[in-house]
Amino acid sequence: TQYSFKEVFGTLVVQKELFDVVAKPLVEDLIRGKNGLLFTYGVTGSGKTHTMTGSPGDGGLLPRCLDMIFNSIGPFQAKRFVFKLDDKNGVDVQCEVDALLERQKRDAMPVPKTPSGKRQIDPEFADMINVQDHCKVEEVDEDNVYSVFVSYIEIYNNYIYDLLEEAPFEPIKPKWNNCNTPVRNGDFIPPQSKILREDQNHNMYVTGCTEVEVKSTEEAFEVFWKGQKKRRIANTQLNRESSRSHSVFIIKLAQAPLDADGDNVLQEKEQITLSQLSLVDLAGSERTNRTKAEGNRLREAGNINQSLMTLRTCIEVLRENQMYGTNKMVPYRDSKLTHLFKNYFDGEGKVRMIVCVNPKAEDYEESLQVMRFAEMTQEVEVARPVDRPLCGLTPGRRFRNQAFREELARKLEIRGGPINGETEEQSASEIFLQNFPPLPSCELLDVNDDQTLPKLIEVLEKRHKLRQMLSEEFAKNVLAFKTMLQEFDSSVVSKENYIQGKLSEKEKTIAGQKMELERLEKKIKTLEYKIEILEKTATIYEEDKRNLQQELESKSQKLQRQASDKRRLEARLQGMVAETTMKWEKECERRVAAKQLEMQNKLWVKDEKLKQLKAIVTEPKNEKPERPSRERDREKPVQRSVSPSPVPNAPPVRLRHRRSRSAGERWVDHKPPSNLPTDTVMQPHVPHAITVAAASEKALAKCDKYMLTHQELASDGEIETKLIKGDVFKTRGGGQAVQFTEVETLKQESPTGRKRRSSPSNPDPPEDAADSEWTDVETRCSVAVEMRAGSALGPGYQHHAQPK
Repeated sequence: TQYSFKEVFGTLVVQKELFDVVAKPLVEDLIRGKNGLLFTYGVTGSGKTHTMTGSPGDGGLLPRCLDMIFNSIGPFQAKRFVFKLDDKNGVDVQCEVDALLERQKRDAMPVPKTPSGKRQIDPEFADMINVQDHCKVEEVDEDNVYSVFVSYIEIYNNYIYDLLEEAPFEPIKPKWNNCNTPVRNGDFIPPQSKILREDQNHNMYVTGCTEVEVKSTEEAFEVFWKGQKKRRIANTQLNRESSRSHSVFIIKLAQAPLDADGDNVLQEKEQITLSQLSLVDLAGSERTNRTKAEGNRLREAGNINQSLMTLRTCIEVLRENQMYGTNKMVPYRDSKLTHLFKNYFDGEGKVRMIVCVNPKAEDYEESLQVMRFAEMTQEVEVARPVDRPLCGLTPGRRFRNQAFREELARKLEIRGGPINGETEEQSASEIFLQNFPPLPSCELLDVNDDQTLPKLIEVLEKRHKLRQMLSEEFAKNVLAFKTMLQEFDSSVVSKENYIQGKLSEKEKTIAGQKMELERLEKKIKTLEYKIEILEKTATIYEEDKRNLQQELESKSQKLQRQASDKRRLEARLQGMVAETTMKWEKECERRVAAKQLEMQNKLWVKDEKLKQLKAIVTEPKNEKPERPSRERDREKPVQRSVSPSPVPNAPPVRLRHRRSRSAGERWVDHKPPSNLPTDTVMQPHVPHAITVAAASEKALAKCDKYMLTHQELASDGEIETKLIKGDVFKTRGGGQAVQFTEVETLKQESPTGRKRRSSPSNPDPPEDAADSEWTDVETRCSVAVEMRAGSALGPGYQHHAQPK
């Protein structure tokens, strides 16, 4: 497997070469007011801590960074407490007087917060910081003053601890009892985890973290070494001194320009630049089954791997967002490590990573994972912040002011020594005496000299008058000065009273603001807790969303498969319908042919019957058929009743109904309102039928069969009823259609239509006159015998048969 990186260093590389390539650009950016992040990553035992700290005689990246910083800003450092960090990741600037008062206050404390630079260096790390390279940044802004602050924290089990916090009795390594809880005694105070906050510039910082102002490399490394002794180190199977926590050493550089005179710091907070360099020594990444860890060690390894996995996930999401244009949420808050350095990945500074690889065969798989992740991080692009605007003051004012003071001292030295109060007073008296009139010569060489003394007396008198005038003027000036002083005192008192009133108001305002700050801090804690809950809820919802999307995709695929199966089934059904239609068409043709043949036979039989009836009707009255087979009947003639006649008091005829062959099916019985009731014996009747006057879609949708009753006038003047039957089926458009399959014709004849007399009317016929009775067609037909076509019997047998 091949991996490509921006720079690869061999096993024999020296610390200086590694520093020049990796860390030196970050220090240059720090001096120029830009942030930087440098961390070491790799498997346990691969040399991360050695790369960061170094060894005696050969310092690592951290001491070399400190040495380069102080070599660059050494002549331009501000005095202690000129810059003062606040608790909100900001910095304030103080005047020289306030800084002096705070220095005196700190010197009076029993335990000074800053280590003294005059103490002897600890020999344990003296060789590590003895860097002889004297590397420095070129083009340092000489009109600025600088101060360096350092802090040292560790992230252990996803909790943040301050390694510089003053706490008694080894708080990082407490005594534990059998219940895995710290021993509760008066000497032990367990360490408190720190909280991450976001400042007004949306940068993350650790609240309540100890930040020490240092003035030299020795002081800074002494602070680092003090915290290094508290760092959590425990033995594992892979490394005897394996680091079980992520350590973060933060170097903050505050810088502000000088005023226009080049003497003091410009008292404007907007012009202060605070840059930060974070040096991170990550804990070792390894599988827990190789460390043989148990109990607390196993929990530590799990948290370490979890934080490193979160770091990897954040890098992967950033890379995916940049390569594919997505807008996925980067899970910074899943780990304190990634949450602390969120701003660097969002573009607040350069990020450099040193990957340490140990060529051990046992570390092969872990090393592959480390290098794969490190190679992927190179594809992430981080935006760089823009440079800060200039303050607008004239550059070079520091050295011009220094040269001016040197020249002034040189001139004063030439005129008479250094400047102090005594020299100024002597020079003023000399100037005052030079304004007096010069004294004449006071030598008396002759006894008779009477001019020298009068001249001397005259000059002395002039001087005496001049002195008196000066004394009076001085007294006047003193009096005026006294009045001015009194006025000034009264004005000062009034101003003091005014200032005291203002101060009391300001103190009230400050007290109110403190209460507001406490309330806001409580609100911030509540909101942070709510944010964590919302983030967990968001992750749960995102997981549900992914699961639902997967389920939706599977359902859509299933629907597509069902649609394709449905199409195939429709095609198959269409083929089956076509085949069934052809089959039933052939069956219908066969049935129609059989029915036609049957109807032809019936018509033939009916014709025969009609011929016989015609013979009966047209038979002569007096002719009696010869019935040779009934000779005995002639001897005993049977008493025959008169042919029934339609009388009013006859019993009513009971109607009989024809039952349909499909009695179990649902029918639509369509009877138009124009139909007339026939009152015949045989009435068409269909059970389970819906009788309608006009066919409707609603009625057709509920039934399977359809019957239309149609009446028309026949040629003989009688009513002819036709029953038109059909099947109801649904159409593709959602409606119903009727396919007519059968037509039945019902004809009726009036029983009183035609009558003939066979004998004269006789109300009381004799018994032997049975053959001379009234006879009509209906009576004769009722006694006829049905016979098959081609029967040899004559019409006489049919006529004289017994009634059915």
